[in-house]
Amino acid sequence: MSAELISREALERIIQRAAELQAAERDIGDGLTKNELLALGQDVGIPTRYLQQALLEEQTRSVVEQGRGALAWLAGPPRLSAARVVPGAHAAILKALGAWMEDEELLQVKRRHADRTSWEPKVGAFASIQRALGAKGKSYALARPAEVAGRVTQLEPGFCHVQLVANVQNLRRAHLTGAGALAAMATAAVALGAVVPIALISPILFATGAVLGIAAILVARRHRAQNERIQVGLEQVLDRLERGEIRPEHALPGPRVNALARIAEELRKAFDIPGARPRT
Repeated sequence: MSAELISREALERIIQRAAELQAAERDIGDGLTKNELLALGQDVGIPTRYLQQALLEEQTRSVVEQGRGALAWLAGPPRLSAARVVPGAHAAILKALGAWMEDEELLQVKRRHADRTSWEPKVGAFASIQRALGAKGKSYALARPAEVAGRVTQLEPGFCHVQLVANVQNLRRAHLTGAGALAAMATAAVALGAVVPIALISPILFATGAVLGIAAILVARRHRAQNERIQVGLEQVLDRLERGEIRPEHALPGPRVNALARIAEELRKAFDIPGARPRT
């Protein structure tokens, strides 16, 4: 009979608790130096490169300020961000990230700056078809924001800090516009109900205004699910960079699949049509 598997959540709690117990055996006072931390890691069997990466992540960790007030509650933040310390050289990570954004996320370069690159959704019929097909369940969430910016900063040899920021002001504006139209209709219905002193019509107008007001709030609050998908998309790119799934080889020049062949391949994947890959 096979041994019972420990879930990922339970495993993380167990490892964290075991590390706390191990650290408690040492008198760390107010803290540890970097060398003392690396020595402690060796005692508990944590490879040095993982400790270095975790230490750099802590040093570069930034707290994202959430908006306050009714507008922030209704429409959400104008930007979403994710950051990670990943192993690799600056030039290689920057090159691989750009190729991934263009080939796998259906984005195109918008601006190239000295310290960052920004992308916007690809335009054209072929890009629209690929996004609509969503082969293998891919939603292309990063093609929904108006802009996605990436910054790669070399921290020390072998490690870079990568930050991705998605500008979702276009989606926010669309939600607020729809909610504003419904709110205006709700206000008009309530005002008309107050003016028209008819016993039958007035309650209907008040009820209509209430329904429209609730609908306005729901439309504005739709950002939550949409922003969550975009946030997950940003984190997935960083996950792939961290695990080495996005490599500089992806950006090497070579024969590219033409647009028609890519669409044919997306159709084959979407409808699970057996057969060989289309020739380029």
